[in-house]
Amino acid sequence: MSAVVFEKSDGILIARLNRPNAFNALNEEVVDGLEELIRKVRTEKDIRAVIITGSGRAFSAGADIKMFLRSETFQARDIIERLGRVLEEFEDLDVPIIAAINGFALGGGCELAMACDMIIASENAVFGQPEINIGIIPGAGGTQRLARLIGWKKAMEYCLTGEKISAKEAEKLGLVNKVVKAEELEKAAMELARTIAEKSPTAVMLVKQAVNRGYKMSLKDGLAYERDLFALAFSSEDAKEGFSAFVEKRMPNFKKKRT
Repeated sequence: MSAVVFEKSDGILIARLNRPNAFNALNEEVVDGLEELIRKVRTEKDIRAVIITGSGRAFSAGADIKMFLRSETFQARDIIERLGRVLEEFEDLDVPIIAAINGFALGGGCELAMACDMIIASENAVFGQPEINIGIIPGAGGTQRLARLIGWKKAMEYCLTGEKISAKEAEKLGLVNKVVKAEELEKAAMELARTIAEKSPTAVMLVKQAVNRGYKMSLKDGLAYERDLFALAFSSEDAKEGFSAFVEKRMPNFKKKRT
């Protein structure tokens, strides 16, 4: 049984972590599946948005501790570096990735969620970086992305105490985009994905680049980068179609595939 299963519908790829008996704990096979997700997005140009969620009662409760128990220190470094590279590649993909969080998103599960472009959470979702409780620290972006999302003082607090963050508090902190009822989670994620899939794939790609890459720059450099990307968008075929549709008072007919 694959640790990550895929289904695709109308340009939306759903990737489901599929280790429900282990609360979708991250191991080598899950990382294999996340790498397969990246390959699919890069080769299947009809994919316009991605949803990542979990099977069963959790998104992911974190790294599989049994995996670390059978690993020497240098092997654990290799594993966490591999996961870290995958999550960095998420940010550079041409399409947005939406995390649909059902239940626990702890440790590596929280790091996976934060590497996605948007997070929709069910009311019973729980976030956190509890690694300190077992004598280690986050290693796949937990200290860095959490600080950038909720501020460094709150990130320091949660990483030092290992305390969990409820869905309501996560929304208040700006960690998640929206909280919905558990039974509405996948519907809400699909609605968001479909809304984005209707837009120009070129413009979507450039918005993602502007936000993800520009955020890591100084404001001055980020503004210059945004102007460069604006010029690219302005010269695209989709922009011409968008202008014409606006003047003609009709819905634009953007390309269905990424170039």
